[in-house]
This record gives sequence, C-alpha cells and structure tokens, in this order.
Amino acid sequence: MDEVARYNIERWETLVQANALFTRPKLELDTESAREWLDSDGMFGDLHDKDVLLLAGGGGQQSAAFALLGARVTAFDLSEGQLARDQQVAAHYGLTIATQQGDMRDLSVFADNTFDLVYQPYSLNFVPDARVVFAQVARVLRPGGIYYFMCANPFAAGLTEGTWNGEGYTLKNPYEQGAKIIYEDPDWVYKRDNVDKSIPGPQEFRQTLSTLLNGLLQQHFKLLRLEEVGAVEANIQAEPGTWDHFTAIIPPWLAFWTTKESAH
Repeated sequence: MDEVARYNIERWETLVQANALFTRPKLELDTESAREWLDSDGMFGDLHDKDVLLLAGGGGQQSAAFALLGARVTAFDLSEGQLARDQQVAAHYGLTIATQQGDMRDLSVFADNTFDLVYQPYSLNFVPDARVVFAQVARVLRPGGIYYFMCANPFAAGLTEGTWNGEGYTLKNPYEQGAKIIYEDPDWVYKRDNVDKSIPGPQEFRQTLSTLLNGLLQQHFKLLRLEEVGAVEANIQAEPGTWDHFTAIIPPWLAFWTTKESAH
C-alpha cells in the first residue's frame, strides 16, 4: 500500500464518521426514483441481471439504486466504513450487494470480462494517473460494456468558491498531468461541528484532458457522451464567493459515458 492509498483510507474513514455527504446511504429509493437519479436518459439500458462494478464508490448510494434496478452489484472501495454503508442499504432493501475492499488501480481480484457495466462516481482524481485505472477497467469489462466515470474538470481542478479574489476565481496550480492539488473541503461536504477532529482535505491529482481522452482511446474505449456537470447558469446573479456563483462561472466536473470496443 502506497502513500496515496493510505491517505485516502484515513480521509474516507474520517468522513464516514463525520457523516459527510458522499457517505450517507440512500434509504428512500424505489425503482422509479432509482432510475431517475442514476440514469434519467436511459444510457445504461435494461440493468436486470447485469453485472455491475461500482468502482471506488462505496457509501450505499449508487449501489442501492443499481440493485433496485435488478443488477448484480459489486461495490469496490478502499474504505471499510464506506463498504459498511453498502451492506446497510442491502439489508434495508432486502437485496444482495457484494462488497470488496481494494484499490481502484488494482482489480486483479476480478477475472477478465467480468462486468457489463463499470460505474465510477467521483474518485478518479484521487490517484496520480487515470490511465492505470482505465487499463484495469478495460480488462474486467466485457466487450460492448459501458464504463461511466465522473472526474474534476481538468481546467477547474482545485478551484472552489473560496478562491474568489474579488474579480474571479484564481487559477494558480500548474496544468500538469498528475500534479498534486490540495484544498479545503467546501462547507457543503460535512458539518464542521459534527466532527471531533480536523479532517484532512482532499488530496487530488490533475488529470489533463489529453490524458483522459488519449488514455481511453488507448484502451479501445469509444466515447458515447460527455457532460459538463455542476453548471448553475440560473444563479449567475448569486453572491460571488458562493458555491452557486462559482458553478455558474465554470462547471467543476465532467462525466464520461464510454463503451469498450473489441481490440483490432
């Protein structure tokens, strides 16, 4: 286990204890709301009896939705606390969700061509090189399968509403592949008065746009859809230095829908 994995484990176990936003299990879903929340445009198709890997995405959120839609779900995450939330929602809904602790950079516990869908919520920026993850996903995903992931907008990585300087949001980190970016959690991530000790902020790594796109092409992924996530144009008149104003200026995240083609 390297320093990156140790940092992520320590941070996420502490976030679980703080009941941070991404650690709160979804306990009020039904099939209709699960579909609307997870896949409102039907990009994933019929999920019944599909094998789904929820990659670095514990917490009892997407796992519950996929299971309610009939998928065979495996939640894979470094954090035991996050995986415990997946078992919590499995018991709550009377469903089966498999859990496996591990690092997204090493999926050797799974055989080749195991999954029909790999779904990775925001986590790709927690490792230095997305291409390592792409190679692992390509091996375990069946030909024709879908790989979805969300990541930081490469041009906005490290920016938050707190970087307002009176005129705009200051870009100050180098645009380099793998450059480490450390910043404080926005206020909406967890309530500061709910924690007994300070939580280390995100330690993330910039994935440049060329790294993302060329890395996918190298592993024979075809891009199906790209979405800029988080833009709130209606709130451009919000007070500068707030999250609503910041996201009206630049979308903080990108979402990719890809499919694995057969190697030529």
